[in-house]
Amino acid sequence: MTLSLQFDAVAEARPGPAWKARWDRSWSAYEAWWVASRGDAGPSRAACEAALVKHMPELVPVHARLTALAGGSDRAARFLSTWCPPAYLGGCSLAARAEDGDVRLLRNYDLSPNLNEGLLLRTEWTGMPVMGMVEFLWGLSDGINGAGLSVALAYGGSGAVGEGFGITTILRYVLETCADVDQALAVLKRVPSHMAYNLVLADRHGQTAAVELRPGGGLRRREQSIATNHQHNGPAPDRPAFTRTLARQAHLESLFASEISPTALAEAFLAEPLFQRGYTQGFGTLFTTEYDPDAGAMTLLWPGDRWRQTLDDFKPGCRLVHYKEHTEQTMEPADLAATLALVRPFLPSASQGRFDTWLAGNADGATDWQAFGMLFADDWKSASTADWSARI
Repeated sequence: MTLSLQFDAVAEARPGPAWKARWDRSWSAYEAWWVASRGDAGPSRAACEAALVKHMPELVPVHARLTALAGGSDRAARFLSTWCPPAYLGGCSLAARAEDGDVRLLRNYDLSPNLNEGLLLRTEWTGMPVMGMVEFLWGLSDGINGAGLSVALAYGGSGAVGEGFGITTILRYVLETCADVDQALAVLKRVPSHMAYNLVLADRHGQTAAVELRPGGGLRRREQSIATNHQHNGPAPDRPAFTRTLARQAHLESLFASEISPTALAEAFLAEPLFQRGYTQGFGTLFTTEYDPDAGAMTLLWPGDRWRQTLDDFKPGCRLVHYKEHTEQTMEPADLAATLALVRPFLPSASQGRFDTWLAGNADGATDWQAFGMLFADDWKSASTADWSARI
């Protein structure tokens, strides 16, 4: 099955007719999601606007202008504030590397083609040039600004929700107001996110960082500037075998251990296990973005195609991208281990040690399923009914 998504590159220095046209095109779908997700039961318009004044005052005039363009309703104002919004999920792989003056930030955006806006927007809403991939009609899933700061997000793997802003608005705020990684980290420490997210940042000075944001506020910095869809010492990740978050994390760690150059990251992100093809299942790589902070540039990448834009020479246009589903899905060894570990407690006690030995012997991915079936045959026959009943 082949799906497609049109990507549009739009430049509008101040919110105006181009943004309103996008609102008119997309609002009906967002409104349906908002109502179905009980967004109307959330904070009032006054509470949402007060939260913006408290946490992100520089965005207050922008929010007011966007709300007016959207028709001025309370629902539009609350939606655009993203203060305590309904929960939403996604997936991604992120990495940033700096070496000998070269700096790159890479991200893979993994979702269904039906759930992404496909909008690359360049703005100067607060005076700072900003361009990036839009979500929630004005927030950003990744982007870069005129000071040479870039940032990208990944879902943190937990559906827990706290009091805070939608992460895409926080990324917008960071790029509108910060010039480097240190300034961005200071903002992220004080502005609460409503859900768990992982962010990777890079600037033109060669600084990189990865942080984990907790629902309702709180930040933990990671040792390496990489992230997938789980957090260290956090809740168990959502559907790890399906998202392959553990395998993707391990692969990124191996790339960093090999001291991969910043410019070689793009090729790695276009290959498995980082590149996903489960489009009809809602988890395919829709685009890869490579950010070059020193050049003020970003490049959208797909297998066999690339689209480069710079803040100084931004070219409006569009690209239609087709996605082809893999006919066969494979499971990475790390995800196989995580999945089979759920079965282990239900095995007869005499079999558990043999199971561990079998799993270790198949860690290279060449899984011997016949041996797995035969491994416990005698033990299942000898296991008493009482022993089995006690395990279920």
